[in-house]
Amino acid sequence: MSQWVRRGIQTGIKTTAYPKRQETAAGVSPGLPIGGDYPARTIAELIERCPTQALSEIDRRLVVDYRRCVHCSRCRNDPAMAVVWQQGYEWAGLAAGGEQPELPGNEFRHSVNILVVDAGDCGACLHEVKQLNNPYYNMHRLGFFITPTPRQADVLLVVGPGSDQMRVALQKAYEAMPTPKRVVAVGTCALSGSVFGPSFVSAGGIGQILPVDIEIPGQPPPPLAILHGLLAVVGRKAPVALTSPELPVIPKERV
Repeated sequence: MSQWVRRGIQTGIKTTAYPKRQETAAGVSPGLPIGGDYPARTIAELIERCPTQALSEIDRRLVVDYRRCVHCSRCRNDPAMAVVWQQGYEWAGLAAGGEQPELPGNEFRHSVNILVVDAGDCGACLHEVKQLNNPYYNMHRLGFFITPTPRQADVLLVVGPGSDQMRVALQKAYEAMPTPKRVVAVGTCALSGSVFGPSFVSAGGIGQILPVDIEIPGQPPPPLAILHGLLAVVGRKAPVALTSPELPVIPKERV
């Protein structure tokens, strides 16, 4: 036991510097496909391959709807007609029809309690959310804390497509939260229903059940993308576009 204590003291805690500095370590992001100018035949083939209709054509350009992308990689498996992927992680964007979140007050800036609700998640997105509590991501340093009760929650973070059995539970949790309150949908299932919805057993995204403020795409999104979403929902980072023919411009953090 003593040798592990000694090694821990010598090594120190390795925590990401994000959001003060961009994270450059390998493997922190699976990336997202980039739309733009591609040959017409390639665009047609790519659209045909996409299982969730995340790819479409507008004005002869390939457009990617990040709310639907499930990271299946079918659009990049064939080297002859592969889509370029970006390796960023600042993916969080405003919900459809949403407005730029404003910071409610100084107390919300310093300490934010988060209620995590599994609304039919397969376990992938929930696993990534759990990583925020480990020493590498350490969301506590940024003032984010998990709470088990909606009556103490500032942010409702939801994973899963919104299964029929969770509709009432989600609504009750949201109604029990004090104001001001925010809702963050994490993962493609929570944004659009993914391959599971809409159907007779699940909604086509959490937005059909609750008013969503911030959406974080990915199947599943990496921990840094979720962290970016939390920073965006409290006004400390700017959200990005979730449907764009080109790579979204990663904005600078707010002063």
